[in-house]
Amino acid sequence: MTAARIPDNEDRRLESLARYHIVDTLAEQAYDDIAQIASQICGTNIALVSFVDEKRQWFKAKVGIDLSETPRDIAFCAHAILDPENLMLVRDAPEDVRFADNPFVNSAPYIRFYAGAPLVASDGAALGTLCVIDYQPRVLSDMQLDMLRALSRQVVAQLELRRALFELNQHVRERAAYEERLEAYQRKLESINALLEADSQTDKLTGLSNRRHFDEVLTEEFDRAKKRGRPLSLLLLDIDRFKALNDSFGHSVGDEALKHVSRLLEENKRLPDFVARYGGEEFAVILPGTDEEGAEILAERIRKGIQNASWSHRPVTVSIGVCTYRVSDHSPMQLVSTADEALYRAKSGGRNRVERCHLD
Repeated sequence: MTAARIPDNEDRRLESLARYHIVDTLAEQAYDDIAQIASQICGTNIALVSFVDEKRQWFKAKVGIDLSETPRDIAFCAHAILDPENLMLVRDAPEDVRFADNPFVNSAPYIRFYAGAPLVASDGAALGTLCVIDYQPRVLSDMQLDMLRALSRQVVAQLELRRALFELNQHVRERAAYEERLEAYQRKLESINALLEADSQTDKLTGLSNRRHFDEVLTEEFDRAKKRGRPLSLLLLDIDRFKALNDSFGHSVGDEALKHVSRLLEENKRLPDFVARYGGEEFAVILPGTDEEGAEILAERIRKGIQNASWSHRPVTVSIGVCTYRVSDHSPMQLVSTADEALYRAKSGGRNRVERCHLD
């Protein structure tokens, strides 16, 4: 027995075979049909769609035989792939020196006749064969040989469809993975942007909204109140004698006072209210839908809450200016300016008190 030599292009041939992802796959009707047609046209007992791997030949489709693979060194197809351009014919195997002592010739299935049409890929590599085998010597007609070649091309067409589908699915999976990564990146970017936006709107010492955010919210609430014809009130608060607190006990005590006032404001506000650090020791509270009386009641509650809170070094009080918007010929800045005037009156009137005014 003469084992077939290894083709000169073996590495490239095996790479080409691997690209089709065909070896060791389940049976498929298209390949089974081609093998059945080849057997019928050529009148042989056996027909195979065979692929030659590194050390074996493996059958994708088979008619008349139970084997799924054989060692490569005894495979007829290993010889057939050495000449990709021509069909290999063995009319009587015992008379061929390459196969006379082949175990498949001298024992079951007792091969006598073999005809193999190479399965040639688009890159010119012979991957295997469409072959027909019989237990008796025989000769095929030119028509049968032409049909065997034509059917081998149909096997290759199936392989190309398979590879195209595999690559398409791979592209789909890669695109899905890319889109998933892109969405994850977008979510991360949105999260970062949200954090940056929150950071740009937050006073770092107190955790309250800062002046910039206050201006945005006040404009929104002002426009909403104007559109709906509802009142809008504003409280401006100033910690009394804050400079003296810093000078007497240090800035760390002053910072703690600012944070404590912030917590008390958050605790006393209602759900729709908006609290901000306006600047320095000043705070602002926007009160949507709140009239003069309601705003003054809330301001007084805040003032008393701060006055009665527990303070580590000395009592802390606040002065509060209250202003309410009711008509349409004013601006948000006029609301702030008028509340600031009320705050000034509260401080000049003795501090730790609430002064109210409203826009006509």
